[in-house]
Amino acid sequence: MLISVRLSFVVLLSAVGTATIERVQYDHYKYHPLTEITSWMEQMVKDHPDVVTVVKYGKTYESRDISLLKIGLNTGKEKKAIWMDCGIHAREWIAPAFCQYFVREILQTYKTDAKMEEMMKNVDFYVTPVLNIDGYIYTWENETTRLWRKNRSPGPEDCACYGTDLNRNFDANWGTVGVSFNCCSNTYPGTKPASEPEAKAVTEFVGSRKDIFLCFLTIHSYGQLILVPYGHPNYTAPNYDELMMVGKGAAEAVWKVHGMNYTVGASPDVLYANSGSSRDWARMQGIPLSFTFELRDNGTYGFKLPEDQIQPTCEEAYSGALHIITYAHDKTFSGAVANAAVTLWSILLAAGVTGATLM
Repeated sequence: MLISVRLSFVVLLSAVGTATIERVQYDHYKYHPLTEITSWMEQMVKDHPDVVTVVKYGKTYESRDISLLKIGLNTGKEKKAIWMDCGIHAREWIAPAFCQYFVREILQTYKTDAKMEEMMKNVDFYVTPVLNIDGYIYTWENETTRLWRKNRSPGPEDCACYGTDLNRNFDANWGTVGVSFNCCSNTYPGTKPASEPEAKAVTEFVGSRKDIFLCFLTIHSYGQLILVPYGHPNYTAPNYDELMMVGKGAAEAVWKVHGMNYTVGASPDVLYANSGSSRDWARMQGIPLSFTFELRDNGTYGFKLPEDQIQPTCEEAYSGALHIITYAHDKTFSGAVANAAVTLWSILLAAGVTGATLM
């Protein structure tokens, strides 16, 4: 018996040691350089070969692969899809951290949660952990490059500066508001729509499959906002009421986790006017539910959000994103319930009833 107990204890210590090593090797509550994120993506495929694949869908200016994780159960049928990208702006490190957290959560949940399993059967998740790969790598070089925003393509011939703002480079009222054609500016939109290989990759990949996407989520920081189309003040999305209803529901879901307030609205109303964003482009392509998340915080730390805030930020944002994804799923696969909710919200808006008055 004594030998048996000792052997069991050794086995237990070995298991604990393995788990500890695994935790040290990949901590979701730390920021990771691109090499580690790439290795993590490969590990997700090894750990979940039945539901996860890596899809390479473009090259950056510096010829690095742009890759996403395609996650879903193989049903043998054509499926609908959810899009999520993170890290379109290089300095917003909390965004790639969230994409990694999101992937971990849905992969841990679907085997025990009936709703997530249902969604994994009906839709595929396309998650790009880092879209602006060249820029992200550049922010890791040293403290002087940490706040780099744009990609790393050179400017026009008469410009000595580098980089285009990828979130001003999409074909959505391109170059009209919220941009600067000074190529040294952080909001330089490029020479034409989708002039940048990163924006072109998204445009071609999503655009060629636009009929399957139920929603388009692009993750940024900071400001604690959930933004709906459009960034141009002269245009309103045809389903604005629905977008606001779903966005406010997501903000409430965020608040319930750690009590953080997220403001919902079109960018000109709650932030600033802009054009050429991926969010607006997706809505103009006919993807009905398109949102930008601006994660923590409100400016205390800004783009240098401390690592001790990664976990609560990801937990609350996951709840908000899941609210939108669940709505998009249920609208397609249980349409009557979702449509009734939109109708009710439209009536309440017309009557001047808001979330605050309902409280």
